[in-house]
Amino acid sequence: MATRIFPISSQNRGLQGASAARLYRRGTSCQRDRRTGSSRNLWVGRSSVPNGDVRVLRLENVGMRYGIGPEILRDISFSLAPGSFHFLTGSSGAGKTTLLKLMYLALRPTRGLVHLFDRDISVTPREELPALRRRIGVVFQDFRLIDHMTAVENVALPLRVNGGRYTEVDNHVRELLSWVGLGERLDARPSTLSGGQQQRVAIARAVINRPRLLLADEPTGNVDDHIAVRLMHLFEELNKAGTTIVIATHNNQLVEEFGHPVMHLDDGGLVVRRSRGPGAA
Repeated sequence: MATRIFPISSQNRGLQGASAARLYRRGTSCQRDRRTGSSRNLWVGRSSVPNGDVRVLRLENVGMRYGIGPEILRDISFSLAPGSFHFLTGSSGAGKTTLLKLMYLALRPTRGLVHLFDRDISVTPREELPALRRRIGVVFQDFRLIDHMTAVENVALPLRVNGGRYTEVDNHVRELLSWVGLGERLDARPSTLSGGQQQRVAIARAVINRPRLLLADEPTGNVDDHIAVRLMHLFEELNKAGTTIVIATHNNQLVEEFGHPVMHLDDGGLVVRRSRGPGAA
């Protein structure tokens, strides 16, 4: 029998003791290959990041402008190591969302190079890009939930696209949604959910498939402080299991409290610094 991805009680309890560590316990979920009809095991609790010094993402001298306007981003260069965790900060309009779009291939830079999973995107055939994007989980600032689907159906979509069995997928999704405090709204459609509830559905959808790279645009912007900390613990457990994470945020309190390195955008440029928080090295 397959081990559940999220072996947390469906009761809305806090992350204490071993419960956080159990969130991404090693396990397998059997999926069926839709082309061959054969079953295969999907590792759901252990890092899928390869060994070696391959960078998950690397930008080299990237510049970005819209149309004939001025450059929004100038000479952006950085790389993300497997299993790293960064905050992305900057004032409104600094270009955080634009940079995230470059990272998940929604935009191509005006100049410079983007390497994703050791592939140069500028020379990667267009038909191969969807496979690269499927390794990325994205939490959009505007949620982008499918209106006619329930919360469970929205979160389950990435697993079902990958051929997951209905019963196993349904159980995994319901447990994760209960853990983020939506156990009573499993069958609700987005139009009946508050902004904060929609945000939690969007986060659950982004993490359910254990992406190699998770990019989140203001994921705690519409929730209270208690839920924000709870979601950060979810991100940290996913990171401990091997996922590389970048979170764009205006919440300086979270940045200081969790102490991960910070990529700060200012006047089109990027500066990487260590946080002054208690978790800083």
